[in-house]
Amino acid sequence: MACEVSVRGDIVDFSQLVLRWTYSQNEYLDYEQAMKAEIRKGAAIEEIETQERCYISEVANDSGDESLSIARARVGVGVTTALHRLKGVAERYVIVSGVGRVELGGHDPIEVTEGDVVRIPADTAQRITNVGTSDLIFYCICTPRFHPDCYRSLE
Repeated sequence: MACEVSVRGDIVDFSQLVLRWTYSQNEYLDYEQAMKAEIRKGAAIEEIETQERCYISEVANDSGDESLSIARARVGVGVTTALHRLKGVAERYVIVSGVGRVELGGHDPIEVTEGDVVRIPADTAQRITNVGTSDLIFYCICTPRFHPDCYRSLE
């Protein structure tokens, strides 16, 4: 199947065929094979306490979409999550509510609030502290999807 591709900076537009990149296999896969059409109801998702010192709800982390995972994180007031990195997995935090201070790699801590997006390259040391007066809530979006064996504690 032919496919026209236009490139502008770091944006690639596949006008006739949507593809995804699989980091672990270094190959392109047909998008339709990568994701199943479905609606996941958030109310049915259980929140669990983790050793990372936060609460996680796995919103989407299954074979229905192999290309990414989405989790909702909740960090209590005054709590700092465990210093860690994700081997081979990039992560983004989308801050929903609260005020946090995020530490990435060797960079100085930065305050984050509602609407902020934190981009965390694979294998980057990371942690976040709730410096606000209410729970810090954010979504964690991982590519490729998170698996427990990619988690590396740095404490």
